[in-house]
Amino acid sequence: MQKSEFNKRRQHLLQKIGPGNLGLLASAGVQTRNRDVHYPFRQDSDFYYLTGFNEADALAVFIPGREQGEYLLFCREFDEKKALWEGTHAGLAGAVQQFQADESFSIDDVDSILPGLLEGKRKVFYPMGQDPELDHSLQNWLRHIRRQSRSGVAAPDELIALDVLLHEMRLRKSPAERKLMRRAAEVSAGAHVKAMQTAKAGLFEYQVEAELLYYCAQNGLRATAYPSIVAAGHNACTLHYTSNHSTLKDGDLLLIDAGAECDHYAADITRTFPVSGYFSEAQKTLYQLVLDAQLAALEKIHPGALWIEFHDAAVEVLSQGLLDLGLVNGRLKTVIKKEKYKPFYPHRTGHWLGMDVHDVGDYKIDGQWRPLQPGMVLTVEPGLYIPADCKEVDKKWRGIGIRIEDAVLVTKNGHDVLTAGVPKTIAEIEALMQG
Repeated sequence: MQKSEFNKRRQHLLQKIGPGNLGLLASAGVQTRNRDVHYPFRQDSDFYYLTGFNEADALAVFIPGREQGEYLLFCREFDEKKALWEGTHAGLAGAVQQFQADESFSIDDVDSILPGLLEGKRKVFYPMGQDPELDHSLQNWLRHIRRQSRSGVAAPDELIALDVLLHEMRLRKSPAERKLMRRAAEVSAGAHVKAMQTAKAGLFEYQVEAELLYYCAQNGLRATAYPSIVAAGHNACTLHYTSNHSTLKDGDLLLIDAGAECDHYAADITRTFPVSGYFSEAQKTLYQLVLDAQLAALEKIHPGALWIEFHDAAVEVLSQGLLDLGLVNGRLKTVIKKEKYKPFYPHRTGHWLGMDVHDVGDYKIDGQWRPLQPGMVLTVEPGLYIPADCKEVDKKWRGIGIRIEDAVLVTKNGHDVLTAGVPKTIAEIEALMQG
């Protein structure tokens, strides 16, 4: 991502915050895995979105109209010993030279400097309730200012959730963001194809997962967007199954929900395919129903369409199919109104996608479903899940779990399926696996 992209975002946010006010945003912290070992660091998405700064122990401050500089960055000073053990880091000079901060200060000095920056400000924009440490620090800074009230020092009198502004900005992706998301989608699609070609009876789910991870890493994307779901047979009926320790068997379907991350931008793909290379008749029937539901939903993805419309389209197709198969009873309108489909389809048909796999952005505005706009990216992921112990249905359906998911960009004239590189028709899947 070019520096100009981050600068453009900061300028937009500064305009939203407005003169006389101040914005605060803290970095992610280092998370302990066990004892003195840490998880790989992953920057907070909001913080990275505005700064491009990929280190812990940092605080970004935004002060519109400040003569000495509107963007301040508190971070760790350069430490030669730390650089020797863990690698290079920006330090105060790098925060200015590499990351375009107008001024930089040591994070160790934040308690002595921040109260002075807050003096006389009317409003403070920050992620309220999301960072307990920042919540606590801000209250201490405000108390410090209020103790000086007799000297005419005024403390901010209004705290506002920064994410209300920031998450609307993140919802519509710029051309630079779309490029990263296309790359994440392209590599992830190749990994799914590799998994289809690799899967066979006798392998463990984690061995197929290893092929996914290997392919992504070999193509430069080492981070996954979320823990991979590799679910064989009835494991696919557990929506967020991540144990990935069972054995693949002939006659089973294998559901894989996995995606890579490219410079903090996620891909999200789900495919379901037969371990043997061929669908059984029962599997084929349910699979085609889910695919028809996804295709119906995709037809509703275009500018101006309401968020709920593509979900409703998928629900109607699935409900009619469940009626036709005798898995639910009643009239179509009744099945939908009373949500009789929910035992077999308990989730929504999609979510926003971006820097987070379940990305930020409101789904409703003033209580009404929001219209889709060019630049938004979402998933379309209908599914059907028939529990193995569901005695109310014919035995041939039991233990079948199917989901088909693609990442979709809303364009000026409709939509673009970013993850179209993975086969999803029955004929395509069987041909790929046999080939």
